[in-house]
Amino acid sequence: MTAFWQVKSLSEMTSDEWESLCDGCGKCCLNKLIDDDTEELHFTDVCCELLDTTTGRCSNYRQRHSLVPDCVTISPQNLTSLFYLPLSCAYRRLAEGRDLAAWHPLRHNGDRSAMIAAGISVVGRVEDERQLHDDLEDRIVTWPLHDCD
Repeated sequence: MTAFWQVKSLSEMTSDEWESLCDGCGKCCLNKLIDDDTEELHFTDVCCELLDTTTGRCSNYRQRHSLVPDCVTISPQNLTSLFYLPLSCAYRRLAEGRDLAAWHPLRHNGDRSAMIAAGISVVGRVEDERQLHDDLEDRIVTWPLHDCD
């Protein structure tokens, strides 16, 4: 049987199918900086206050927009404008004509352990922005840019 993401375009997917594409890595919840001179994107190891750092999932997904007004909802309509999505992001991968990575939870009956083992998840690697005592510029990291297949 062919998987839904292999036969449907992103815009043809149901809401449940779309939501299931999210691997829950948490990278989109990291604070990011853009260099004013070069417009280069830099990820930090500092995350949104709603991100559960032990699971890599939003702690209040349903109310995230009211609690964090600048939280972005990824949709087929805005996907191409979200330049900060990491290369490993399932939405980005599919939009670019690539398949889901071998570690993606949909390939493992929802089990996220392969994703965590591949080093994709933020679990154990980030600090909650409410605990931040450094400048964000001092917290720039490169690991969110890696795309492990």
